[in-house]
Amino acid sequence: MKYSDDFLPMNQTKQIRDFVISNFMFGEGAGLNDDASLIDRGIVDSTGMLELIVFLEETFRLKIDPDEMIPENLDSVTKAAAFVSRKTAPAQVQA
Repeated sequence: MKYSDDFLPMNQTKQIRDFVISNFMFGEGAGLNDDASLIDRGIVDSTGMLELIVFLEETFRLKIDPDEMIPENLDSVTKAAAFVSRKTAPAQVQA
């Protein structure tokens, strides 16, 4: 399944949250705190993390390198949204 233009108008955090809830929590995400660890809470396993990575790459049109596939970047909705923001931010122009 390709995730792209259908999601673009929405806020990045909401897009990621909606993906996690619909794909890993089967729509039952009322109690999901955006800062909660997806791994520690058992919401995603290693296969689920790969699904999340594919979703992020396709939805936000970015490439996630193997060394970026770490909990500090992807282990919560908040961390994933911040990571996407950093990856998609315009490059700083050096004077």
